[in-house]
Amino acid sequence: MVQDLIRYDILAQEALRGVIRKVLAEVAKAGLPGNHHFFITFLTGAPGVRISSRLKEKYPEQMTIVLQHQFWDMHVTDQLFEVGLSFGDIPEKLTIPFSAIRGFYDPSVNFELEFDVAVLQPASDNDEGNISPIEEMAPEKADKPKAKTRKPRRREEGKCFH
Repeated sequence: MVQDLIRYDILAQEALRGVIRKVLAEVAKAGLPGNHHFFITFLTGAPGVRISSRLKEKYPEQMTIVLQHQFWDMHVTDQLFEVGLSFGDIPEKLTIPFSAIRGFYDPSVNFELEFDVAVLQPASDNDEGNISPIEEMAPEKADKPKAKTRKPRRREEGKCFH
């Protein structure tokens, strides 16, 4: 089997994350157009994610935020976005790197992107601290990024899901 030295799988994932980056940058400038709104699922423990300890305790692995009617101070960079949201009437500022995003869904047009994001496993008491080299996954076994459309799911607005 020929080895993919270009790593098209990684390039495709980065290109699809660029779609999210561009969409959020436009929303930060001009607001949400029409009926568009987004469900964004991300890993709360991923490098660069900044959320309150209260949210981290409630959502230790991942959470889904809804960007629809009540969000503020959205800022988008090449690597991440920041947004203000309210959780239980408590305002919070979230910083989410694009690399931490597992899913992006716009139900107004049935558009969804899903990403395979490596989940960091915390060290257990039995770990000796020895780090073994990571074996590179063969390209034919690597998960491919998926962009698909489907029928929207019914979810409550303004709730976090995990």
